Amino acid sequence: QALIRSNRLTTLTNELVGALHLTRSEAIKRNHRVTLCKSANGAQCASGAQGYEQGWIVFDDPNNNATVDSGETIIRVFAAAPAGMTLTGNTNVAHYISYTATGTSHLVSNAFQAGTLTVCLTPEARDIVINSVGRVRTEPAPDC
Repeated sequence: QALIRSNRLTTLTNELVGALHLTRSEAIKRNHRVTLCKSANGAQCASGAQGYEQGWIVFDDPNNNATVDSGETIIRVFAAAPAGMTLTGNTNVAHYISYTATGTSHLVSNAFQAGTLTVCLTPEARDIVINSVGRVRTEPAPDC
């Protein structure tokens, strides 16, 4: 059971890291902001207290508002996490992560965006850390 739990935790962590890399590379390629946000329906960003475990989307965001608007392309939709897993972000990354054309992460206010997302499957957890220039790394986290 511990091995299965560890594999599930690693899989979800890697899926989100891959989504962040996709977001960053698409922003550079398209030469404008691309955003990843939590989404329960695969079409709009969710604003509630629930975390990214409900699913997330990567979308073209040329108007820099971190909201899916008419005419903006959804690049990829990611399904909800398996039952029992949580995926939450601290203040700066609680609802969205946004990359600009330079490949750096910025809030809609244009302040740099750094933070930590925690993937949890009790009792294990992993942190996905986004630094001040938008680079991503993973590390073990304290237990859930």
